[in-house]
Amino acid sequence: MALIPATILTGFLGSGKTTLLKRVLSEAHGQKIAIIENEFGEENIDNDILVADTNEQIIQMSNGCICCTIREDLRTTLRDLAEKKRKGELDFERVVIETTGLADPGPVAQTFFMDDEIAEQYLLDSILTLVDAKHAANQLNDRQEARRQVGFADQIFISKSELVAKEEVDALIHRLKHMNPRAPQRTVHFGDVKISEVFDLRGFNLNAKLDIDPDFLKEDDHDHRHDHDHEHGEHCDHPSHAHEHAGHGHHHHHDDDVKSFVFRSEKPFDPAKLEDFLGAIVNVYGPRMLRYKGVLHMKGTERKVIFQGVHQLMGSDLGPKWEGGEQRLSKMVFIGLDLPKDIFLQGLEQCLAA
Repeated sequence: MALIPATILTGFLGSGKTTLLKRVLSEAHGQKIAIIENEFGEENIDNDILVADTNEQIIQMSNGCICCTIREDLRTTLRDLAEKKRKGELDFERVVIETTGLADPGPVAQTFFMDDEIAEQYLLDSILTLVDAKHAANQLNDRQEARRQVGFADQIFISKSELVAKEEVDALIHRLKHMNPRAPQRTVHFGDVKISEVFDLRGFNLNAKLDIDPDFLKEDDHDHRHDHDHEHGEHCDHPSHAHEHAGHGHHHHHDDDVKSFVFRSEKPFDPAKLEDFLGAIVNVYGPRMLRYKGVLHMKGTERKVIFQGVHQLMGSDLGPKWEGGEQRLSKMVFIGLDLPKDIFLQGLEQCLAA
């Protein structure tokens, strides 16, 4: 049986997850979607698109989609859904998991890799994060959950941008780009997004392109160097007054604990050294490593090596061959909480073949 694609939808409280879900469910795209909600809160899927009352764990919707709450473990819910699909009791093509506004998407993503039974039935497609433009500055300053959700994202949707000035939206876009340069950003109005921007994004596909805007990173290197003198400690969860410059100018960069950095080298890696080093840093820093991904030039192979990870889980695969005239370049991006950039970059440098 073909693997069932799964999407994780996250975002801080009130960011518009349910609005976006309703939009996806009510659009005439002909897809049958199973929605798993971590909880039916006050903002649950409206009863007008539900057929049954919400006492049942699995609810059929008027458009053929289904909705279920997690009363137990996510693994159990996913297994039950897959079994019902196999038996022909439920008809759906894909799954969307809506996390609570305070959730860390990491453990949800890990479920798809750690549990063999789930891994044999589902394919994790991407993590989508909604950011509320009106309240984002304070939420990102004050709440680590909000920052982590940005760090995990494969695609960021900015909601409520019509409620704030353009300069504030620009400052937010710039800030999010610093935290997670690999996630494209889109502003959305009342959940109005194309299905093609929600599904089949292949964020966890090892052969997906590693898209990072190179000019952004160049500009980042010299324009913001002075900011690094003012970094707060690891446990900085100060309220917003610590960041009074928020939103006032494009180049006032926030010292968020979620940061990203990139390693590049034209020299090939020594496979044994790199494996040892990555194993060691994942062992020490894994809980703080949100997402990391790379295309590697390895000594001894004519093919690209693609790797990626979430927290302590890391995987790699042989990709396509390097083309004839293509520059053989290793490129890795790390997104995490207060990761020691110098240790990572120096360590990677020492893994290069002599």
